[in-house]
Amino acid sequence: MSVKHVVLGTGAIGRAVMEELLKRGESVRMVNRSGKMDEVPAGVEVIASDLYDPANVREVTRGAEVVYQASQPRYNQWPEKFPLLQRSIIDGLTGSNAKLVIVENLYMYGDTDGKPLTEETPYQAHTRKGRARAEISRAAFNAHKEGRVSVTSARGGNFFGPWGTDSTMGARAFYPLLRGKPAELIGRTDLPHTHTYVSDFGRALVILGERTEADGQAWHVPNDQPTLTQGELVRMFAEEAGVESKISSMGKLMMTIGGLFIPEAKETVEMMYEFDKPFIVDSSNFEKTFGMKATPMREAMQETVYWYKRSSPADKNHMELEHG
Repeated sequence: MSVKHVVLGTGAIGRAVMEELLKRGESVRMVNRSGKMDEVPAGVEVIASDLYDPANVREVTRGAEVVYQASQPRYNQWPEKFPLLQRSIIDGLTGSNAKLVIVENLYMYGDTDGKPLTEETPYQAHTRKGRARAEISRAAFNAHKEGRVSVTSARGGNFFGPWGTDSTMGARAFYPLLRGKPAELIGRTDLPHTHTYVSDFGRALVILGERTEADGQAWHVPNDQPTLTQGELVRMFAEEAGVESKISSMGKLMMTIGGLFIPEAKETVEMMYEFDKPFIVDSSNFEKTFGMKATPMREAMQETVYWYKRSSPADKNHMELEHG
């Protein structure tokens, strides 16, 4: 059975896309490795597939009008596996009528020394994962230019919100606060740092899937203004949750030591530049073109607190889909 919307990946952003589509009365197919997902709403089909095989991609997206690419390899396998995964998805969609809407982050831009990021910022990645991001983004938009598949993408900052545990402003920040312990952050906590509300990420992706003027370009997801610091976000969460605001933060040295034991911490070290200087994303192009404004931060944080209070830290299904 074919469906109009197929979401590859069942993590926080994939789920946000699903929820936005359901609000619009659409049926949705979700794809991950296991074929299982927590809290599956009515109108949603969840199936298992290995997306490293283009034949599988063709099968699970057959008849789709829009395919949202929200899947990714394990964080410590990006340089080796992400190009393979994205190439398989593009090959699988080539020749179909589906539009490919890709979830991206901001790694391809590299260190801008505190200057705000726009869609015109050149790719100057100096990290392994940043170069991988640049490679797969260029390949996707080259496929668009070649007429193989219609492509657009949404780029967001470090996200937060429901299901967004696998983020710097996620489980390690918010669950400790609810237990009366310090939020565990990284880098400077007193500098402006753009954080993207996961529901806004999902809404932006759906808008890009609907609008033809989005095609062939990358767009920055709208973020609420002014840009807050990590410390201000934590304090806002604590206020809404009715708990004391406590913060601890690890610098590059401590993250390096932690990386000796935790692969994800090791991979985070090269990205510490994002947390040592102001990290600000300009999303005005999306806002002017599509008329979307970000959810006010206070409202977004209220929703985040509600979700964290009702979820379990032991739940293992809150992470982005890993096609390892």
